[in-house]
Amino acid sequence: MSHLSSPPQKQKGEHKGRGLPRGSERGSSSRDKDRSATVSSSVPMPIGGKGSRTNCSPSVPQKVPNRLINEKSPYLLQHAYNPVDWYPWGQEAFDKARKENKPIFLSVGYSTCHWCHMMEEESFQNEEIGHLLNEDFVSVKVDREERPDVDKVYMTFVQATSSGGGWPMNVWLTPNLQPFVGGTYFPPEDGLTRVGFRTVLLRIREQWKQNKNTLLENSQRVTTALLARSEISMGDRQVPPSAATMNSRCFQQLDEGYDEEYGGFAEAPKFPTPVILNFLFSYWLSHRLTQDGSRAQQMALHTLKMMANGGIRDHVGQGFHRYSTDRQWHIPHFEKMLYDQAQLAVAYSQAFQISGDEFYSDVAKGILQYVARNLSHRSGGFYSAEDADSPPERGMRPREGAFYVWTVKEVQNLLPEPVLGATEPLTSGQLLMKHYGLTEAGNISPSQDPKGELQGQNVLTVRYSLELTAARFGLDVDAVRTLLNTGLEKLFQARKHRPKPHLDSKMLAAWNGLMVSGYAVTGAVLGQERLINYAINGAKFLKRHMFDVASGRLMRTCYAGPGGTVEHSNPPCWGFLEDYAFVVRGLLDLYEASQESSWLEWALRLQDTQDRLFWDSQGGGYFCSEAELGAGLPLRLKDDQDGAEPSANSVSAHNLLRMHGFTGHKDWMDKCVCLLTAFSERMRRVPVALPEMVRALSAHQQTLKQIVICGDPQAKDTKALLQCVHSIYIPNKVLILANGDPSSFLSRQLPFLSTLRRLEDRATAYVCEDQACSMPITEPCELRKLLHQ
Repeated sequence: MSHLSSPPQKQKGEHKGRGLPRGSERGSSSRDKDRSATVSSSVPMPIGGKGSRTNCSPSVPQKVPNRLINEKSPYLLQHAYNPVDWYPWGQEAFDKARKENKPIFLSVGYSTCHWCHMMEEESFQNEEIGHLLNEDFVSVKVDREERPDVDKVYMTFVQATSSGGGWPMNVWLTPNLQPFVGGTYFPPEDGLTRVGFRTVLLRIREQWKQNKNTLLENSQRVTTALLARSEISMGDRQVPPSAATMNSRCFQQLDEGYDEEYGGFAEAPKFPTPVILNFLFSYWLSHRLTQDGSRAQQMALHTLKMMANGGIRDHVGQGFHRYSTDRQWHIPHFEKMLYDQAQLAVAYSQAFQISGDEFYSDVAKGILQYVARNLSHRSGGFYSAEDADSPPERGMRPREGAFYVWTVKEVQNLLPEPVLGATEPLTSGQLLMKHYGLTEAGNISPSQDPKGELQGQNVLTVRYSLELTAARFGLDVDAVRTLLNTGLEKLFQARKHRPKPHLDSKMLAAWNGLMVSGYAVTGAVLGQERLINYAINGAKFLKRHMFDVASGRLMRTCYAGPGGTVEHSNPPCWGFLEDYAFVVRGLLDLYEASQESSWLEWALRLQDTQDRLFWDSQGGGYFCSEAELGAGLPLRLKDDQDGAEPSANSVSAHNLLRMHGFTGHKDWMDKCVCLLTAFSERMRRVPVALPEMVRALSAHQQTLKQIVICGDPQAKDTKALLQCVHSIYIPNKVLILANGDPSSFLSRQLPFLSTLRRLEDRATAYVCEDQACSMPITEPCELRKLLHQ
């Protein structure tokens, strides 16, 4: 086994960490410190020297499209005019490889990936490289967001045989789809310490011709080893591990890696990792009388505050960028992902529940305002992402961050008004620049801008509290707040005239499910019906456009068509485990926010379909993909890491517990126990890699609260009790509205509901645990006291 390592001038667009001590998904951008691009191989490969060929510069893309022009994926369409004879993932490509006895070149990425753009420009637009690929390989292009199963299988190989992984991911396969060489970003040509893509292609071509049998044998050996290594099963275990032990170990590991000054859990790059923040809040709740509990709360709240003050947050247009390239949360990788917005809206809402500080609720509202404006389809669905790159001016080459950065001159010209009452001459622009740290030379260090594209540019990041800025100029705090908000609005209006970043208008069921949760939870916590209505419209979109009534299955994707229409691929791309798990979570959150039982009923039906398609009846837990859909792939995996998104198995464990609370059906609880038992070894080994599952383990070994409100859903007293529950952080509960109808859906599921009565014809609350209910409560203040016990 060998791999070649070669540091490129610029770093790969996104890295995928495996078993990282912080449990996060790693990434980097063009302003990150250099790391190595890797070539991993299941057989020894000859190591070539530097600069073996003359420069092979990219040529103008051909105007004749390849077959990707017929695809819907924005990422695949970005490659539709390459001189490479690309195939989408499918039988046509596999048959060609077998018939012509050629290896498959599989390239995986996504449409807003900076280093995917770079490799497309440098290599895939290159005529000579295109000729090499067309002559000696069958080239297959995959959008990792459309086919997460393909991405996970081959990322497992790349991570196992090299020092890391990331996107673009490039893997060479046998005609039977078994991997034998893999890597990430490749520059087009050799450098002093790096191997170019053209050289790699020539070496693999030679190895395939001379040592094909060895390649095939070693590929089979590696696949067998990966299958054993990736197996997750109950084995001889009967019960899950101790929640107290896993909780303690997970917290200690996070505490050891915590950044006291800036928050977060790594040096750089730094990721939001909402799954970690969720764990810390849950840990605080169950340990709030201890020093560790207070510490967990402080770690989460401080991290959220530092992120919101940093450049990772878009202070002009709201929403969060993908990650920070530095420890201070200052200079981000500017891509904006839907799944980040969805999870962070929930995290900031929970921070408001816990702290009562409106700073956090304002951030949550800003996130959802951004999603409503920039990532929403008129029919209620949510788009996937906005790119990091855009042209500084029309007709110019795209640059990362161009849409988001500012010069001092731009701000001065936009905000020239004098500030009255200041202790020194001051304009609105100068006030804003002081508060947000803008400088004439720019606040982006050369080490974060190796190509010099952002010289003199600034990323807005809060340098001082409102109180300090006000004191510095002798102004009133409210006046400063108003001036800054007015200034940001003027910057926002000016920014509208810049060329916009590329929008990935693909809509994914999983991420739409997360966004339904984001709107539902935040709307419920803040008591804002308008936000809950966004969640309702999102759920209606999922049911109308991404659900097949005949089969009961979810579709993975749909796409924004012309004139506000919605389009689907043909044949449709069916849902994966994460689509079901995240949509079910969204529907459960939406039921609790809206009290419309139809959403709960649909969630239960989708859970039944999920169990039928993905459940491992022998080993426990859920596979990531259907057996049929993944036919031909060498591995069928169970995702075992909570990273940028939570593992679908972690989310499913929570869903099963909640559905048991809503229905009393023992089967849901049995499945949850089996799932947690199957992942026992993973949790024991590195609990910090599965913080969301450790949370589910804790919830299972505690007693779930069934909070029942008996009353008319439209009555003020009913709404007051519901809002009381929503205002308190209680993660391990189900909230049920009993309207007194014994034939209602929930009354049929939970017969004891019909025994609960309103007190003196007023809305009445009961808190039930282990089939025993509290005395009836009619006053929100009394309910609050009971729930805080």
